[in-house]
Amino acid sequence: MQDPTVADYIRKQMQVILNEDALPREELERRHGQVWDTDELKKDFVIIGFGAPFVIVSRKSDGTEGSLLFQHGPRFYWGFKEDRV
Repeated sequence: MQDPTVADYIRKQMQVILNEDALPREELERRHGQVWDTDELKKDFVIIGFGAPFVIVSRKSDGTEGSLLFQHGPRFYWGFKEDRV
């Protein structure tokens, strides 16, 4: 069983790193492919919850649940990963 305090620590460290070196959209697209701003995200996904730097979502087109990474400023989302059950 994974220690939840370790996972929380890693998540918080990821958040710090992503926001210290926040990238413009063009660079995020070059590195990760599709990128969404907040309005675009709301068009394609239903937001289930946040645990920065992750957002848990359900894709509107087919109901697939998954997660994306995000940075705070400028606020962009990328890297959709489908949940594996």
